[in-house]
Amino acid sequence: MKKTLGLAVATTTAALVLTACGGGATGSTSDPSPSASGTAGNAGKTITLWLAGSDTPKELRTYLQDTFKAKTGATLAIEEQTWPDLVTKLTTALPDPKNTPDVTELGNTQSPTFTNVGAFSDVSDLYQELGGSKLLQSFVDVGTVDGKQYALPYYFGSRYLFARKDLWKEAGVAQPKTLDEFDTAVKTITAKNPRGIKNFSGFFLGGQDWRNGISWIFANGGELAKQENGQWVSTLSDPNTVKGLTQLQDLYRDASKAPADAKDQTPWLYVNDADEILDANQKVTGKTSLAAATIMAPGWAHWSIGDLKEKDGKKVREWNDATFGAFVLPGNDGKPAPVFAGGSNIAISKASQNQALSRELLKIIFSADYQKKLGGAGLGPANSDYVSSLGDDQFAKALIESASNSKLTPAAPGWATVESKMIMEEFFSKIRDASDLTALAKEYDAKITPLLNLK
Repeated sequence: MKKTLGLAVATTTAALVLTACGGGATGSTSDPSPSASGTAGNAGKTITLWLAGSDTPKELRTYLQDTFKAKTGATLAIEEQTWPDLVTKLTTALPDPKNTPDVTELGNTQSPTFTNVGAFSDVSDLYQELGGSKLLQSFVDVGTVDGKQYALPYYFGSRYLFARKDLWKEAGVAQPKTLDEFDTAVKTITAKNPRGIKNFSGFFLGGQDWRNGISWIFANGGELAKQENGQWVSTLSDPNTVKGLTQLQDLYRDASKAPADAKDQTPWLYVNDADEILDANQKVTGKTSLAAATIMAPGWAHWSIGDLKEKDGKKVREWNDATFGAFVLPGNDGKPAPVFAGGSNIAISKASQNQALSRELLKIIFSADYQKKLGGAGLGPANSDYVSSLGDDQFAKALIESASNSKLTPAAPGWATVESKMIMEEFFSKIRDASDLTALAKEYDAKITPLLNLK
């Protein structure tokens, strides 16, 4: 099972369109309460849930529909949206009561933009019932405005390392215990290149892969932005941030042969034992000219890593513990290094005409049964009480351990605009060849700060 997660972003224009939604109010509650009207009274009603991408498996979708029907008598229609198109579609649909989804999934980095313009209903009165302090706090924070909750975590997928243990062993390098040791290890593996592989990286880090790269910023006490006097300001030129950028520059120059325009989309291609690239139907579509001993990716990447085998007439990847290993990126303080937490939030549209039924759906999503089902599907449950449902294999352990110190992008209302303009990709692509990192950081602080406070 291959997990893919994009983090689409909104443009400034999109955010401005959403101001028609207003802000702070709970939204229409004209539909009768399911408990008051009974299931028979809801027999002709349908609410719509938008799910982003294919991460929620069919079995979980069917469970939501069947359980919702049994509990309320109403029908749950699930519509899948692609990540790249999600923000554009939400921007158009959310203000329109006739076309809005009643409940929608959205990327965690998208949440501040939509919550700050009042696109979602206030669910603060449900917060404790749905999990309260047991919910992943960083995801709660990006869906909160003025102390009120509008978007809550759906699932998480923290990032950790996938390594070719055979190549590490051949290079004579042990698993590192600190971030400095990791940096040294992957540079050593690159230099030794024990099999003489062309375009070989001890650590494959794309030139534009800021979502993985920001771990070095966070690990050195740096931040992407902070609030000063009620306004958000970019902090790329902060000394702690520059320290992390300096370490990244060292890795780009001495550990990674990744192209300058490479992002974080398919790094698992480069650690596989064979160099064939498989499509979603397990058919070979080509070959990669790159190879790596180590990558960093969300936990679900392990479904795409392994030896190439023939099974039932198809080529599939099978994980081999003798060849591959998974472990968290270590920090220098005895804890895992802070990593960017992938995943998504979920919210009720303020324009929905089915507020009460939508709230019933949230209760099902945050129920123990569904949270455990998320874990069983390899998706980190929003509620920490149910993380054991992920299992106890090396992937579950790495996911849980890395999530314990995970971070999100700034909860600034304009952060989605920064992403939509691909400013972070542009900045990161210049790190390798920069002669003055502080000057480069100041240049991009000047670009980013004016965007952070846009609503």
